[in-house]
Amino acid sequence: MAVLPSSVAFLLLVSFSLTVNIANSQSFIGVNYGQVADNLPPPSATAKLLQSTSIQKVRLYGSDPAIIKALANTGIGIVIGTINVDIPALASDPSFAKNWINTNVLPFYPASKIILINVGNEVMTSGDQNLMNKLLPAMQNVQNALNDVSLGGEIKVSTIHSMGVLKQSEPPSSGRFDPSYEDLMKGLLGFNNATASPFAINPYPYFAYRSDTRPETLAFCLFQPNAGRVDGNTRIKYINMFDAQVDAVYSAPSSVGFKSVEIVVAETGWPYKGDDNEVGPSIENAKAYNGNLIAHLRSMAGTPLIPGKAVDTYLFALYDEDLKPGPGSERSFGLFKPDLTVAYDVGLSKSSQSPTTPKTLASPSPKSKKTAAWCVPKSGVSDAQLQDNLNYACGRGIDCGPIKPGGACFEPNTIASHAAYAMNLFYQTSDKNPLNCDFSQSATLSSNNPSYNACSYPS
Repeated sequence: MAVLPSSVAFLLLVSFSLTVNIANSQSFIGVNYGQVADNLPPPSATAKLLQSTSIQKVRLYGSDPAIIKALANTGIGIVIGTINVDIPALASDPSFAKNWINTNVLPFYPASKIILINVGNEVMTSGDQNLMNKLLPAMQNVQNALNDVSLGGEIKVSTIHSMGVLKQSEPPSSGRFDPSYEDLMKGLLGFNNATASPFAINPYPYFAYRSDTRPETLAFCLFQPNAGRVDGNTRIKYINMFDAQVDAVYSAPSSVGFKSVEIVVAETGWPYKGDDNEVGPSIENAKAYNGNLIAHLRSMAGTPLIPGKAVDTYLFALYDEDLKPGPGSERSFGLFKPDLTVAYDVGLSKSSQSPTTPKTLASPSPKSKKTAAWCVPKSGVSDAQLQDNLNYACGRGIDCGPIKPGGACFEPNTIASHAAYAMNLFYQTSDKNPLNCDFSQSATLSSNNPSYNACSYPS
């Protein structure tokens, strides 16, 4: 297979349907609502905040009735969870599971749109063999309790896994479960497959960067222009860590016979500050990761192994949790402040959405919008950098059909010409934000129209 940007095969379809997808409910964007804090706003205020955004799903780590009730009649999907310590009782006593459903689901559903119950969190990597062995029976009893009240087809049951369940994740096609978990994982996957419930995972490119702090790794993690990484088995070129991690997770169930189980990203995020000795946390990095991730999801390009759709993704997190232990970064993942203002803007507001907002920076001033401008490469830029720019732009959901063979802009067939077209189109479809014509300082805005013959550069 040729080495290509991961989503080129879907660009034509994406460009046709992108506007429609953005206008409709973005059900693939969710958020984690943690409560290890003493300064959170009232649930009613949070419900109003969420309704002003494109966030369509909220994951709770428990089943707080005040929050579930506040989200009633909002149309927002709600994921609730059982705590780990309840797993033995859920596994051994069907009546305990029935009482849990009677207490945490029936008083609120369907006004509160509960869509999923997670039984425990990261149980398989907890080190508690008793919990690990009882996880599947607990899930089965919760499912049976839902079936008994005729909700088995409406509300799914699953559990959350950390990336630690994988023994191998590089290259993505070789993703495999840790042998010590594999038999248990097969049982859980069999349950997911039989009930059409998702396999939920917590991938964090942030943690991958902490173990490899080279600049090129940071760019790979933040969806920024980079040389990419080629999977030696498939010859697929990955241009961001998120896709690589998700595809590694997809490969693991596939390797044990469960290729059709849906993958859901239960948590992912980037801290905007941390302790002095922590590498990676910053507003700039958090803004880039979350903003570019949202743009990637909105592009509907998917991943190389799960193409043409956005993987359901729950951002971490809605608010900071100021009582969490550990380094400062653990308390600094919030997208919003307790006063309901944004910690940094990643384009989630319904009033500020754009199909591709790659660096989630502020919109250009009115003056900059009035002047026609094209994004073009600077003189002297290397072919290697231009190729990275081309891969990056075409991998973000824009229509690169005109620079493919037979397209109006295919000739001259040079990296420089193709990159120039793609870079400009990327800029034009990103709200014409001048800061999105940067490409690692290899591009600039020009008032000279670079269009030629039948090749028209949008402006």
